Amino acid sequence: QVQLVESGGGLVQAGGSLRLSCAATGRTFSNYAMGWFRQAPGKEREFVAAISWSGGSTRYADSVKGRFTISRDNAKNTVYMQMNSLKPEDTAVYYCNAGGRFSGSYYPGSYWGQGTQVTVSS
Repeated sequence: QVQLVESGGGLVQAGGSLRLSCAATGRTFSNYAMGWFRQAPGKEREFVAAISWSGGSTRYADSVKGRFTISRDNAKNTVYMQMNSLKPEDTAVYYCNAGGRFSGSYYPGSYWGQGTQVTVSS
């Protein structure tokens, strides 16, 4: 069983930066691939980024490539997402996901956090 708690969201101006964190409980965190998803009002939840269990492989949605960076610290049971050059269209609730299948793309697992709001003003 894994529980996920996101933090780091907030209000930022366009062009600014935020770093999201996702802290996990559970002894098998280091065994899991991890991902970030987001959901804007009136839209479906969409994939943003993912990282393999070792941190050696990453995947990004085209819309965030070159601006967002996912990383993890297995000693701290935490996954991060550094978000730079933020745009108003990045406004959404961001969710952490664990236990997905990392193969070419990232297929989400069954563990989700409660989400953290990111709002980018123009």
